[in-house]
Amino acid sequence: DLVADIIEKGIILTGGGALLRGLDDVIREKTQLPVSIADDPLYSVAEGVRIVLNDLHNFRNVLMKN
Repeated sequence: DLVADIIEKGIILTGGGALLRGLDDVIREKTQLPVSIADDPLYSVAEGVRIVLNDLHNFRNVLMKN
C-alpha cells in the first residue's frame, strides 16, 4: 500500500533536509517520481511529533522494538 501511495502521490520532503537547495530535483531525477516540498518543512516535523506524543499508545509498535 505504501509503495502504491508513493507512486501515485509522489514524495513530500519535510524537515531540514527539504531546505537543501536542489535536493528535490535530485530525488525527482533519480526516482522518476513527483517530489514536492512541504509548505513549512520544519513545522511539519514538529506537528508530526506532536501528533505522535498525543497518541503514544497507538504509535507504540512503530516507535519501539518488541
